[in-house]
Amino acid sequence: MRILAIEDDPVLADGLSVGLSACGWTVEQVATVEEARAALEVSGFDAVVLDLGLPDGDGLSVLRYARERDMDVGVVVLSARDDSRDRIQALDAGADDYVGKPFDLDELAARLRAVRRRLLGRSSPALRHGDLTLDPKARLAWRGDNDLSLSRREFAVLEALMERPSQVLSRAQLEERLYGWQEDIGSNAVEVHIHHLRAKLGAGFIRTVRGVGYTLQ
Repeated sequence: MRILAIEDDPVLADGLSVGLSACGWTVEQVATVEEARAALEVSGFDAVVLDLGLPDGDGLSVLRYARERDMDVGVVVLSARDDSRDRIQALDAGADDYVGKPFDLDELAARLRAVRRRLLGRSSPALRHGDLTLDPKARLAWRGDNDLSLSRREFAVLEALMERPSQVLSRAQLEERLYGWQEDIGSNAVEVHIHHLRAKLGAGFIRTVRGVGYTLQ
């Protein structure tokens, strides 16, 4: 997953970034309503972790901004406002979930995975394609009875393709999934990961659609 963490407390924001990155996800940080709107407009995110008390406005305005534009992104509110009225207001405004501070990082990660499953229209925690199975929580993959040894980014590429097996994902879409704003990306980085996956899964498992991108066979 690619996650936008909207949090103005730098210590908490760094903790979120480190903790969620440990789940194998790419995490970007912003601290204001203005930055959040700009980030949502220029980058594709799978989920947003949204604080409500931001220095230049209410986080709910970011939520309404995303929903008014039909952005296909899951939103989990993370806020010290833990009154039932605040929860109701956020959920009615379009939030997918609401977590009060202080919070447990493992629980937040589990809620993000659940939101992602609902958005993709599936109920099983595991992803399956033919005899290949991925466990997003454990970051494990196996084909038949054989465990696969995948790097973090190989896993992320395969997870992205298996989430939408009927779609063709472009190199740019995969790069967004794999790399943060501050990371240098080699010109053939995605192609290298695809090459390594084909070596482990078979040359025909991932199909190249010339001039468009990649999809599962």
